[in-house]
This record gives sequence, structure tokens and C-alpha cells, in this order.
Amino acid sequence: MHALRPIRRPVPLAVTPLSRGMIGRTVLALAGFLAVTLFALPLMAAGTTLRLRGDVTARGDTLSFGDLVEGAPADLAARALFRAPALGAVGTIQARRIIEAAASLGLTGIETGGRLQVTVQRAARRVGATEIEAALKRALETGYGLDPKSLSVRLDGDAPMLLAPLDLDGQAAAVDVTYDPRTRRVAGLVVLGERQASLRVAGVAVETREVAVLTRSLNRGEAVASADLTVERRPRDGVPNDVQGAPTLVVGQVAQRPLSAGAVLRSGDVAPPDLVARGDSVAIVFETAGVSLSLRGIANESGRLGASVSVMNAASKKVLQAVVIAPGRVSVGPVPQPQPILQASAAP
Repeated sequence: MHALRPIRRPVPLAVTPLSRGMIGRTVLALAGFLAVTLFALPLMAAGTTLRLRGDVTARGDTLSFGDLVEGAPADLAARALFRAPALGAVGTIQARRIIEAAASLGLTGIETGGRLQVTVQRAARRVGATEIEAALKRALETGYGLDPKSLSVRLDGDAPMLLAPLDLDGQAAAVDVTYDPRTRRVAGLVVLGERQASLRVAGVAVETREVAVLTRSLNRGEAVASADLTVERRPRDGVPNDVQGAPTLVVGQVAQRPLSAGAVLRSGDVAPPDLVARGDSVAIVFETAGVSLSLRGIANESGRLGASVSVMNAASKKVLQAVVIAPGRVSVGPVPQPQPILQASAAP
């Protein structure tokens, strides 16, 4: 006989009623799932891929989601996430921080392309030394009557730079300017707009003058062409008194000695070309009232226009002193005397 095994009756399961806390957590989980689904489904339907951007240029004080992530939804693209660096500065944002910020908005699956960080540069308007000097010169002209064309401002220190937002596009101005005529020291505040951006600068006002500078080297006797010259402004105290300032007066003259490129031309460096060369055949002209004679001769020396040179009459071999009046032409006539200026006497 087999021993009978007792029949084991199934134990009834206890049913625990749901508490309010459990119901609340369940509802929140479902709401979160629905929110993610609502954001993700349009992106999936449109086939849009969220991709981390590369280097970014910030034009304002903050960086939005659309600035950092390509393909951001239109309703989230303008959402500010991070502060931008200072004007003109460069900063970085870790890729994980951008992904975390996107997750807080219900967006996942951002492609990083292997980037660990995004470089951000803050765009800025840069007002350099040239604009700063121009602003100071305008203020010196208005406030102190100085001629800006003959003035240069040598700013203290390294080249100053005023950084300003891009929307400040007006002309830089110098305010609160002070000037000491004895020391020629100048100082002021360079501003943009209604002083939204400003920089305090100081320097020395230097009086300048125009000088003719060679752009290439010249050999002795070589003529100066217009392309060989440029005009520069140099401090007046640092240039000789006999410098050439008008290139038009120098063009066509010849170098009296070898001249190097970059040299400031002085009055003795160049001279008008010789119109008569030693050994050349010349026409010896004698002209007076009612009489005009011309003989052939040989120049014993070279000379430019108006120079006195020695010539020899080819027929008589007589040596004469003549004045150069044109290329290959000299005059032995009397020097014209200036006519006296007669003044009308007053009637008695």
C-alpha cells in the first residue's frame, strides 16, 4: 500500500490596496514617458538628427540650445543654456554638460562626433589704435585748435584695444580729454555709444610733416620717377630742415650720390639733370635786340639749366663762358636786366 500524501491546499494570495503615493509615482512616470514621446516622435517623424556643433561664435551674453546643437526643435532652439565668455574671450563647454542639459529638456541621442568639448568664442567689435588715435585727434582739434593733419598721437604702452558688443556700430569718440601744450601729453576716455563701452588712454601728441621717401635704391646719375617715391608723415623734430616734402618737385631730377631704399630725400640728394654734358656738341647762341647768331661749339663741362659752363668755339677755338638755356644749347648773350617798376606819382 502506498502511503497517501496529504493534499496541500493552495494558499490564497493577499491583495494589497494601492496607496496614494504609489498612484502619484505611477502618474508622474507615465507623464514623463508621454513628454519624451511627444518631443521625440516629431523628430523621428521628420528624420532630424541632433548633432553637437563644432566651434561656436557667440554674439550675445548667453548660448542657446540651438547655438550648441544642430537640428534642435524650433520651440527649444532659443532656450538659453549657458553664459557666453567675456567680449573677445574664448571658452569651452564639456560635451557631457550639453547632453545633460538636453536630457533635462527631454531630448536624448545627441551625436557628439567624438567631441569631448565645444569651443566658444565671444564676438566683439574691436576698436584698435588707429581709431583711438583718430578720436583723440578730433578732440584735440575741437578743444585745442590743433591741426589733425600735422599731428600724430603716440599712445602709451602696448597697442590699446577697446572691445565692445557688435551692435555698438557708431564712431568712437574721445571725451574728458586733457592736453598739456608744454609736455604735449594728452589723455582721455574713448567711448562708443552712450559710454556703453569705454577705455581710458594716454599718450604724447607729436607734430609731423610730410617727407618724400624712396621706395627703391638709386645709383648716382639715375633719374627719379614718380613710382620711386612715397609720401610719409614723420615727427617734425626727427627730420632735417632741408627734407624734400613735395614729390612732384623731385620727379625728373637725378641722384647726386647712391641713395638707398627707405631714405628720406634731402635737398642735396637730387638735382635737375644736366642739359649739357662735357664733350657734347652744343649750339652757342648770341641774342640781343635785333641780332641773333648761332655757332657750333664743344662743351668743356657739364651743366644743368641756368648753370654757367665753359664752351669752345669750334671754328676759332676760343673758349667762352655761357649759360645753359636748353638741352644742347647755351647762350653767350648779355644777361637781361630787370625793368624798373615805375610808380605813378600822386596828383598835387
